[in-house]
Amino acid sequence: MARAFLREDDHFVAHLDATERTVLSGLMQQTRMLLSPEIEATGDVFDDLAASIGPVPDAGDAVSDGPDHPERRDPALDRLLPTAHRGDDQVAAEFRRLTEEGLRQRKSGNLDAAVRALDVPVGDRVELDQGQAPAFLMALTDVRLLLGERMGMRTEEDAEALHAAMEEVDDDDPLGYAMAWYDFLTWLQETLTQAVLGDDLGDLPTAYAEDDDPDDDPDDDPDGDGADDRRV
Repeated sequence: MARAFLREDDHFVAHLDATERTVLSGLMQQTRMLLSPEIEATGDVFDDLAASIGPVPDAGDAVSDGPDHPERRDPALDRLLPTAHRGDDQVAAEFRRLTEEGLRQRKSGNLDAAVRALDVPVGDRVELDQGQAPAFLMALTDVRLLLGERMGMRTEEDAEALHAAMEEVDDDDPLGYAMAWYDFLTWLQETLTQAVLGDDLGDLPTAYAEDDDPDDDPDDDPDGDGADDRRV
């Protein structure tokens, strides 16, 4: 049974069993693969800054037809790396050229740090220090964004429709399994957020009950209040 992140002195500790850690690590690594920067960070401040800006396009260069070309770009990348200027495609493209590589590096670094934390548990204890906790939170956000996109959840209305559809989903349907993990990640992220902020868990359960385990029944209500606990 997973137990919420709680503050212990200057650390934040959750209890996740081997299966929960393995699946969570796998989801983070998949997100990392999608976000992988073309140029990995070297640790040299100047070199990394220059690389993050990207090459200046030549007016005579052919338009790229690679996987990140707008016509072939994975839509999940637009959730993880949103366009800053939706009203002007030219400005948006230039802004993306200047910022996207650096953003990919930062997000990839957060995911790497989160995976490392999951790889060194003490028993079932996952411990985060003050520096690891923000990276873990941002990694959870990106995994949830990717899962949400894969399930077609782009708005609150999408989430409500998908929640309603769960009543008709078979137990072995991959969509139900994905939704169960989405809910689990939402709960885990909320407990870590409240632990970092020093807030009481309030209505959130401090343990993810066996009936709510993402490997069992995706339709159970984690806090037992009958409310929709899913987030977009």
